[in-house]
Amino acid sequence: MKTLNFLVIGKNQEILDTLKRIIENNEGWLADIKTDETESYDYIQDNTVDIVLLSSGLEDQFEKEIKVFCEHLDKEVKVIDHYGGGSGLLKNEVYHLFPHLQP
Repeated sequence: MKTLNFLVIGKNQEILDTLKRIIENNEGWLADIKTDETESYDYIQDNTVDIVLLSSGLEDQFEKEIKVFCEHLDKEVKVIDHYGGGSGLLKNEVYHLFPHLQP
């Protein structure tokens, strides 16, 4: 099974910790979290990231800029706007981007 590397970006540490736990409850899914938007750009560029998961508390301008940034990388990084809805919704969002990984 392919490993999926997530970067979860948001402002609410409790929500970020919950998302990390939910993500890592899936075999082969790993997550790092960031609350500092400016650190996110370097992290994405310097690490293996398959999915950037945008959580709550981010400014609209940052969300637009990070999407453009990811589109113009030499590597493929998908972006998911995730504002809640539980683990089932998150899995559906991921499998929509990576249907070949669906069990």
